[in-house]
Amino acid sequence: MSDLRLPYFDFLLAQIGKGNEAVAKSFGRHVHWGYWENPAAATYTDEDYGTAAENLTLQLTGMCGIEDGQKVADVGCGFGGTIASLNERFDRLDMTGLNIDERQLERAREIVKPRAQNAIEFVQGDACKLPFADASFDRMLAVECIFHFPSRDDFFREAFRVLKPGGVLALSDFVPSPFFLPALWIGRAPFLKKLNDFGDCNFEATRAEYDRLAKESGFEVAQVRNISLNTLPTYGYIEAMLERGTGKGAGLIFKTILNMGRGLGRSGLLNYTLLSFRKA
Repeated sequence: MSDLRLPYFDFLLAQIGKGNEAVAKSFGRHVHWGYWENPAAATYTDEDYGTAAENLTLQLTGMCGIEDGQKVADVGCGFGGTIASLNERFDRLDMTGLNIDERQLERAREIVKPRAQNAIEFVQGDACKLPFADASFDRMLAVECIFHFPSRDDFFREAFRVLKPGGVLALSDFVPSPFFLPALWIGRAPFLKKLNDFGDCNFEATRAEYDRLAKESGFEVAQVRNISLNTLPTYGYIEAMLERGTGKGAGLIFKTILNMGRGLGRSGLLNYTLLSFRKA
C-alpha cells in the first residue's frame, strides 16, 4: 500500500478520540459496509448501522465455514471487529488479526480481549508478504480491504501458501461489470485521486479476474454472492451520520461520491460481492 494512513481512518480515529458516539457506535468496531436482509427497513440510526455492519460480518464468516478449535487469520483487520464477532460466537479459536497500520491495531488490542479458551493476537504486517509460516491457518478472511492491497496476485499467492490443505479464504470486494472498467481506468487520474477520501483503491477486479486469480494461485472458487442491494442503505447512513454527528456535515464532493456509489450498486455496474475460495 503506498500510503499506510488511509484518510478515512484518520477521520474515524480523530472522531473516536473526541468522544463522537455516533462514529463509535457505527464504525468503532466494524469499518465496512452494512448488510440489511430487508433494505427498505433501514432506519439510518447509528444503532441500526452497527447491527447492519455486524450482519455483513455474519454473512462473510458464514461463507468461510469457521468451526470451534480452528486457527483463523483476518487480514486487513481494522479495529478487530471481525475477530471480536468470532470471539463472541466460537470457542477454542486461535485468531490473528493483521494490518499494515499500527494505529488500527492499537485500538483493536484495546477493545478486543479473548474470552473462554480463545486466543487473539494482532500483528503489524503486509498482506502481500504475510509474516506467517506455510500451512498455518484453517481459515482466512479479508473484509472489504483487498482493493487497498498493492497486488491481488501477491495476496492470493500468500493466502494459498499460509492456508492448510482444505483451508478457505473468504473476502468481500466491489466487483465491476466489464462494461464499467473503462470508467475505472479513467479514475486513475492523479487529480481525481486527490479528491478521494478513501485512499488508494483498485476496483478493477471483475468476476473473470477473480476466476483467474483463483486458478493461477491454486484455489477453487467455492461461493460467489452479489449482495449489492442489501448494502445500499450504507450510503444514506454515512451521509446522515456526517450531517448530524461530526459537526461539519458532508461536503459536496463527498456527497457526490456517495450518490455515485449508490447508483453504481443499484445498476449492477459495481457490485458488492462476497467470494470464497478453497485450497484443495
